Amino acid sequence: MMPNRETWLGALVDALRPTFASIGYPLPERIRVSCGWPSRSALSGKSKRIGEAWSHRCSADGAHETFLSPVLADPIDIGAVLVHELVHHAVGVECGHKGKFRTCAVAVGLAGPMRATSAGEALRGRLHALAEGLGPYPHAALNGGEGRKKQSTRMLKVTCADCGCIARMTRQWLVDVGAPTCGCGGTMAEGGGK
Repeated sequence: MMPNRETWLGALVDALRPTFASIGYPLPERIRVSCGWPSRSALSGKSKRIGEAWSHRCSADGAHETFLSPVLADPIDIGAVLVHELVHHAVGVECGHKGKFRTCAVAVGLAGPMRATSAGEALRGRLHALAEGLGPYPHAALNGGEGRKKQSTRMLKVTCADCGCIARMTRQWLVDVGAPTCGCGGTMAEGGGK
């Protein structure tokens, strides 16, 4: 059994190198893979990004960096996302999801829309065999939304009936102290406004 996720992921990269070389897209020598939140992750709620490849130009030591979301735990799913990110490294991150990226992705066995690929049947079989050889992926899925404190207070809008000035305050303040007086001398109340 592998001692940690990064070792397991690194071994999977090494096992996939011959596949990329055989289709004419050899992988760069120095690729680091980590389990961690991509820059725009499912945790933020703004993106469903589950993997991210960073150019060697971004790394202080020139390594190609890859991040795989900790929401994934199935070794085949992890492998499919890793293969997608490795395609970025093989063709150059600057290629995006068109041209050489598409050519390499299809050749290596990825299917579906290029921005959100999945493993085709042959690649799934290859990933399954590789995962069996590596042993269990030493990770449990992390639910980024669970256990996080939800915001319980919202700032409420109070508006001056005379001039339309708007301010924000907590419900607790409105209940305990009441609405403030506006700078114009008018009375402020929750909501409303001109």
